[in-house]
Amino acid sequence: MNLFQEYLQAQSRRYFLSQGRNVLGGAALAGLLGRSMSGEAHGAGAVKTHFAPKAKRVIYLHMVGGPAQMDLFDYKPVMQKWYDKDLPDSVRMGQRLTTMTSGQKRFPIAPSKYKFAQKGQCGMWMNDELLPNLHQCADEICWMKSLHTEAINHEPAIAAMQTGNQITGRPCLGSWASYGLGSMNEDLPAFVVMVATPSNREQEQAISSRLWSSGYLSGEHAGVSFRSKGDPILYINNPDGVPDEVRQRTIRGINEMNELTYRELGDPETYTRIRQYEMAARMQASMPELTDLSKEPKRTFELYGEEARKPGSFANVALMARRLAERDVRFIQVYHNNWDHHGNVNGRMPSQCRDVDRPCYALINDLKERGMFDETLIIWGGEFGRTIYSQGGLSKTNYGRDHHPRCFTMWMAGGGARGGSIYGETDEFSYNIVKDPLHIRDFHATILHLLGYDHERFTVKYQGLDQRLTGVEKAKVIKELLA
Repeated sequence: MNLFQEYLQAQSRRYFLSQGRNVLGGAALAGLLGRSMSGEAHGAGAVKTHFAPKAKRVIYLHMVGGPAQMDLFDYKPVMQKWYDKDLPDSVRMGQRLTTMTSGQKRFPIAPSKYKFAQKGQCGMWMNDELLPNLHQCADEICWMKSLHTEAINHEPAIAAMQTGNQITGRPCLGSWASYGLGSMNEDLPAFVVMVATPSNREQEQAISSRLWSSGYLSGEHAGVSFRSKGDPILYINNPDGVPDEVRQRTIRGINEMNELTYRELGDPETYTRIRQYEMAARMQASMPELTDLSKEPKRTFELYGEEARKPGSFANVALMARRLAERDVRFIQVYHNNWDHHGNVNGRMPSQCRDVDRPCYALINDLKERGMFDETLIIWGGEFGRTIYSQGGLSKTNYGRDHHPRCFTMWMAGGGARGGSIYGETDEFSYNIVKDPLHIRDFHATILHLLGYDHERFTVKYQGLDQRLTGVEKAKVIKELLA
């Protein structure tokens, strides 16, 4: 084999296709890069919607760990008569358990220790002790009591809820929204992630950037994590001793090299890198104004509470979510930890509800006052529910609950969701669904519908398949959830 033959054999497919002298290669390259070369993904209407969207943006409040539905929203008064009696086999029906309770000799029923009351014209039964503010929004909220999933442990369950698949590495919902609808603000990312710090930190779950990965979509659609302390984004500010002019000159030089590489190889990730450097430069100017709460009127902190002044608190993060939405960030993902109540519900549930109750009420009303509620979809919920039986010790005033994927409650508000509706029913044990089951695939299909997309047609070609958020199994839009 001569040197020229060795050279041809050593060429990568991407490099070969990038050479302008090959007409077929040029056409193939244009098809491969498509959106990246055109830059469509960076403006509103990046992928033409299938119909007019009802939601312009999303604020997703994920309660990490899985809130106990029967202690908050799924009222089961009959369980008071079942205190400390064993869960019947006819109810459990052989459901698999986690290793945390599979070794228990008994599965004693733990009725909720909290009082419930019906709220709003919709008559939604809610915890009457721990959610005094959210009560007032009952008729603004679309209540979903029959969510279910196959995942029984946190990592696969959170991955499934965020990406549609228990295996990490797929694009999350925020990345799909960024890919489809693009950015509405060139000075801020289309997809922002914030992690709130709970006031009680007894049993937090690990969460990582895998949950806001863009997966097989271009890297520009990954979530950008905002921090609650120090610089909002790592490395966004200049290092000590480096003036703006030096930083700008450095970025220009790096981008020039990246542009040379992009023209030579046509790698979409190089194009993404160029865009990210450009975005970082613009964000240096926009971030101080975004994070400065000093100009918020007194009314804001009367609404969200003084806790909103504390960086990293859920109230502070909820206020930041409103400020991001106000500046046309497309998708705002918020995580609030410590809902994994295997024990000490009495000690932990009150602090968890205190964290989120007033800020959720404030966020809904703040958006309404600003005329943004109807075009902003708020989502609240965890990755699964909790068991009616107690894990560990049981008393009338305290108990723990294990993971339960068969049924759990979530809610939506604004953005085309049907306020004041209650969808789905569970049995008297809050263990099995008896009416209108709502799989997370259906939930995702419904969210995409509110964003203007048919989930079966909203696909990306990857590894020879038309990949989509809802996967290959049957999923449907739940019309009863739509306004």
